[in-house]
Amino acid sequence: MHTIALCKQSFIQGNNSFMEDFFYKQLFEKQRQTEAIPPNNVIANWALKVIYLLFPEQSRQTYSSVDALKLEALNLQQELIEIISASSNCSNCNCPQLARRFFDELPELYRVLNTDIQAIYKGDPAARTEFEVIRTYPGFYAICYYRIAHQLFSYDVPLLPRILTEHAHSTTGIDIHPAAQIGEYFHIDHGTGIVIGETSVIGNYVKMYQGVTLGALSVSKHMAGSKRHPTVQDRVVIYSGATILGGETVIGHDSIVGGNVWLIHSIDPYSTVYHTPSISVNKLNEKL
Repeated sequence: MHTIALCKQSFIQGNNSFMEDFFYKQLFEKQRQTEAIPPNNVIANWALKVIYLLFPEQSRQTYSSVDALKLEALNLQQELIEIISASSNCSNCNCPQLARRFFDELPELYRVLNTDIQAIYKGDPAARTEFEVIRTYPGFYAICYYRIAHQLFSYDVPLLPRILTEHAHSTTGIDIHPAAQIGEYFHIDHGTGIVIGETSVIGNYVKMYQGVTLGALSVSKHMAGSKRHPTVQDRVVIYSGATILGGETVIGHDSIVGGNVWLIHSIDPYSTVYHTPSISVNKLNEKL
């Protein structure tokens, strides 16, 4: 009996050893497949350097001449080529062409971001200067990352756009999918807890407060690629905690959506929608 027990123990140990080897071989193979892709923080840092180039208010970096600025842009372009090239999902990308296109369109990106700065500065009485908006506002930080990510997404660059917006999400609490379409003069006020889904469409001069969700009515996988998230037209204000769901839901232009509103149907332009909870306030008897 003792001999049988030893044989059984030996078999179990041998089987465990086989399973352990198989497990670590799988991990090693996965490592080989992904080892060329830069870590997320390296990719996010590239975008941050682009933001520093556009808005020196964000950093202490200074350049001695226009040529020095151009050289920094060329270095960032080369870095983008290397980052895209390292993505295993982009083996057929023309990486130099994509990177060159991004930097050719940098002046337009800069122009649009400046409309966002103006919207935040003019729309928030607490903002003393545009410098303050650029340097301190998490909403502007998240918008910067979104607009860079969206530009890359529009070129069909895989993986990198989502890494960039998820970095901004983890830093600010503002979750904007890079595929969302957002117009000019976008104002995020406070911002924590905002969620803007993949197929959301947002017009110009839209103002959005903390805790707003532009989401889908269903999360079924078969709906991938369909319009699942709302459309918000121009000059709409959405107050904190509002939840707006559905791909066919349209918020008409010049409307106001109040705090904590739940919407799954479209509203006409110039509408005001508000939530009316039942709140009782009772005055306590004063004790002498």
